[in-house]
Amino acid sequence: MTGRERGVPPRRALDSGPESFRRRRWQEAYAELSRADDEAGLGTADLERLATAAYLTGRDGVCDALRERGHREYLARGEEVAAARCAFWLGFGLLLRGEEIRAGGWLGRAHRLLDEGRYDCPEQGYLLVPVAIAQLGAGDPAAAHATYERVGELGERFGDPDLCALGRLGRGEAQAAAGRCSEAAALFDEVMVAATADELSPVVAGIAYCAVIQACQELLDLRRARAWTSALTQWCAAQPDLVPFRGQCLVHRAEILVLQGAWSEAAAAAGQACERLAAPSDRHEAEPSGHPAAGGAFYQVAELHRLHGRVTEAEAAYRECSRWGRQPQPGLALLRLAQGRGDLAGAALRRALAEAPAPGRPALLAAHVEVLLAAGDTPAARAAADELAVLAARTDVELLRATAAQASGAVLRAEGRPVDALATLRAAWRGWQQLDVPHHAARVRVLLARTCRDLGDHDAAEMELDAARRVFAALGAAPDLARVAVLTRAVDPVGGLTDREVQVLRLVATGRTNRVIAADLVLSEKTVARHLANIFAKVGVSSRAAATAYAYEHGLV
Repeated sequence: MTGRERGVPPRRALDSGPESFRRRRWQEAYAELSRADDEAGLGTADLERLATAAYLTGRDGVCDALRERGHREYLARGEEVAAARCAFWLGFGLLLRGEEIRAGGWLGRAHRLLDEGRYDCPEQGYLLVPVAIAQLGAGDPAAAHATYERVGELGERFGDPDLCALGRLGRGEAQAAAGRCSEAAALFDEVMVAATADELSPVVAGIAYCAVIQACQELLDLRRARAWTSALTQWCAAQPDLVPFRGQCLVHRAEILVLQGAWSEAAAAAGQACERLAAPSDRHEAEPSGHPAAGGAFYQVAELHRLHGRVTEAEAAYRECSRWGRQPQPGLALLRLAQGRGDLAGAALRRALAEAPAPGRPALLAAHVEVLLAAGDTPAARAAADELAVLAARTDVELLRATAAQASGAVLRAEGRPVDALATLRAAWRGWQQLDVPHHAARVRVLLARTCRDLGDHDAAEMELDAARRVFAALGAAPDLARVAVLTRAVDPVGGLTDREVQVLRLVATGRTNRVIAADLVLSEKTVARHLANIFAKVGVSSRAAATAYAYEHGLV
């Protein structure tokens, strides 16, 4: 029964609901439109507003029911295009929540209504969006790009800003998937101009914000991710009742804040995101059926615990992250490495790399280099660092270049090439400094200190360690502070070793044979063997493996 059939609601209820909707007071709009609907029934236009308000306040099940009701009422009045529009948004919402079977049914109904009526309308463009999403998911960015171009053309022809934005957004995602990062970035920027200028509906604006920020983070475009995360934060702040995008906004914000070194703020944002995203939906109150992005929120919580040295808390958060379907790597592997369980760390990263999509490989490779070097497997670390370098050379992404330079510098040092390592690590440090990523920059300074010590410049090493210590102390990075403390003590000969014996021990720890060490240090093999015997006696070990473990324990490598 329509609103007109059941009588006209009081004037105030009719006016206040749409006015609250216009002012983006979503809770008020939902309450007032619901009251008007209960009193006398809403017309179809206000029913669509009520469905949108329900969605924006996190009432997914209510939204679905309202859109289904709107669809039926439009059909009863013979308005097939409007009925198809309701069916599309119902199906698209289900698709975004991962309910593909129900989504397919409603999207199929929308197609049938429009195709049987041979309608030329913007709704035809909206129905192409799920098609393009499927093409992109199937690994065909060229087909997806062509479909999104058609979406954009229909948007331009019908003067539909939302459709134009979805077309540009999809083309950007297709370009990114094809490796054309600069073209993708230009399209994403144009979409964000429309979103920040308030040219889009709130639902499409929210989709655009989250999709663009996620894409920028996958492209490792830290500057854009920061800029648009800041814009999303402001957009959400202007709409306090907003639910669907606020949790994701907090995850994105936490990720950026971790890199920026604002760890207290990042912890607050990640904690709030966990609360919002892991809450049960209104469709299944008895089960933890929150938003899939909850996995990303728990991952950020876990990372912060790991960086602070809270092992038990980190373990629990990584498990929650995995429960929500988010890969807990490389963070969990780095936690295992810090626990001295390098074998588990290496196995986990090998498995993760075997199935990792292209956007996720750089972070995994960087962690793998660290784990492999700790295990003394320099050749494998070289292979991983080289892959990172190839990925960095294909793009102009500053974050990826800094990551690759840091990994390459660490491997060069392990290979006994301190001069080359020094130049590469300086480039990595400059990259992290320019990006304002203090923790990574400080970790590079630790590598620089070790490299300076390899070259016999203990004054420079001490200054690098002191600079790194200050950053770690400000961040509260307890594990890094502990490592710096060990290295600071190691400036003096460890275990009574001479400088030459320390050099030999470091090279032994990289897996070199006596013959190779002799060539590197311009010594005879007999002299190297004598040094090695003295090392074994002084530090109380009887094998090269035990000597290698001693070198790692005492911060000599």
